[in-house]
Amino acid sequence: MTKTIFAANWKMNHGPPDAGSFLDRFLDGYQQESGRELWFFPPAVSIQSVAQRVARLPGILVGAQNVYWEPKGAFTGELSVSMAKDAGARAVLVGHSERRHVFGETDDETGRKVRAVLDSAMTPLLCVGETLSERDNGKTLAVIHRQLAVLDGLDGESLARIVIAYEPVWAIGTGKNATPADAGTVHAAIHSWFEKRGVVGGTVPVLYGGSVKPENAQELLSEDEIDGVLVGGASLEPKSWQAICAVGLD
Repeated sequence: MTKTIFAANWKMNHGPPDAGSFLDRFLDGYQQESGRELWFFPPAVSIQSVAQRVARLPGILVGAQNVYWEPKGAFTGELSVSMAKDAGARAVLVGHSERRHVFGETDDETGRKVRAVLDSAMTPLLCVGETLSERDNGKTLAVIHRQLAVLDGLDGESLARIVIAYEPVWAIGTGKNATPADAGTVHAAIHSWFEKRGVVGGTVPVLYGGSVKPENAQELLSEDEIDGVLVGGASLEPKSWQAICAVGLD
């Protein structure tokens, strides 16, 4: 990998006024560095305001937290890919553990969303990860491979446009996180999965997500197999997000 991705998932936080205030404080003094990208995933109502604020800033991309795969229709409460794109989104989180475990999103639905995002020339950030019981029963890689199987049938060009986030469910919002070595093992298996399907090694970035904080970001990003981080709670406050995005610049 030639770039490191720092992705902020704001979840159900920061409406348009708060998002603008956040960016004013975050960008004050922030210096873009070559070799790293910042991805912001605000709630749907804030996509446009965030996209407009960072439109002329290099290395910063805005995405949607979720979409529906149909282009339009009687789907109350859903967001189409084209709507997200028109608002300024260039990437979409797909298969986040909260979508899977809170809202019951299935692997089939996740696969449909990935394809809809690709068809719109946007980047899917596909999240995969195991629960604590699956980890304790030695099923981590089996779960990861099952979740990656939604990509079966895509050609090499499409596969190379995907970004993956490994987010062990047991580490999200719990204060626990996989050790760099543990995460590195899973990331290596994900990289290998793509290489076996003809994607040049290192082409697909694999991020780590799960209780990433300023205190552990350096150690995690020092692991060769980790190409960036997907951050929830610690991305909600400008100073902590600045600290994470500055990792490795000393």
